[in-house]
Amino acid sequence: MPSISSYFIKKGIKAGAKKLKLDEKEVAESRQVIDLFARKFSKLPNGCKAEQIEIEGIYAEWISNKQSVEDKVILYLHGGGYLYCSADTHRTLAARVMIDSSVKVLLPEYRLAPEHPFPAAIEDTLTIYRWLLKQGYDSSNIIFAGDSAGGGLSVAATHVLRDQYEPLPAALVCLSPWVDLTSSGTSYRKNNEKDPYLRCDLVRKTAQAYAGDESLDNHFISPVFADLSGFPPLFIQAGSIEILLSDAQMLAVKADQAGVKVHFKVWEGMWHVWQISAGLPEAKKAIKEIGDFVKKTFCVRR
Repeated sequence: MPSISSYFIKKGIKAGAKKLKLDEKEVAESRQVIDLFARKFSKLPNGCKAEQIEIEGIYAEWISNKQSVEDKVILYLHGGGYLYCSADTHRTLAARVMIDSSVKVLLPEYRLAPEHPFPAAIEDTLTIYRWLLKQGYDSSNIIFAGDSAGGGLSVAATHVLRDQYEPLPAALVCLSPWVDLTSSGTSYRKNNEKDPYLRCDLVRKTAQAYAGDESLDNHFISPVFADLSGFPPLFIQAGSIEILLSDAQMLAVKADQAGVKVHFKVWEGMWHVWQISAGLPEAKKAIKEIGDFVKKTFCVRR
């Protein structure tokens, strides 16, 4: 049973999305609105710090506190449909994941479409990952994590690494992953009126902006259609009322069929990336489960 808080937060999200009218704005203006809102209403938890860094021309932030271990890292890839969002929008979520996992987070701002369509985001992710390896981090001490498009990007980047016989991360953590840009799943229709964040028409428009001239069923654009053999363990969370529920379900099934270890949970009454709502009881529980998975993967005892 969803919490009472979830009822009011969901209504607030729906009202806020309508008020912002992002579908009526140009991409650049929408980005400014989203980032301004994030800077105004989100802040780092006490004791956390964000250290700015530039990695081969890519802006990123190290998120850590005094308790985070030094030799392990979560490479967190933010969501936003490959068109929107930044460190400003996801810094707080990344910090909460860091706190519950006791592992520092690297949060990069990969290039965004439509100015930089596929495969720019994948290229930037691989640049960051390979940089971490050059800094001395072992692949077994790196976890890919991401929400929505960031979850899909985690899978797509791992797909490239596997095909090129490069070291793979220790695991993938996918929050409401967007892995089917063809919108083929039943939840796109079933939950279109329930999800307070996303609408099918806008998702399809965003997908095309990212794909550019490429087909939406390209395995690196919609990695749910890829062969996932040899992948590291997947940890997947999805909400029962989000339109991307089918994406998560299909990803879990495809991974399981390929012999990949999968931890998949559907959260009743939850919407797309509910984990970002810091005051929501279900968000706190979901982040704790992510932290427990990371600690178990890395054998962190804090």
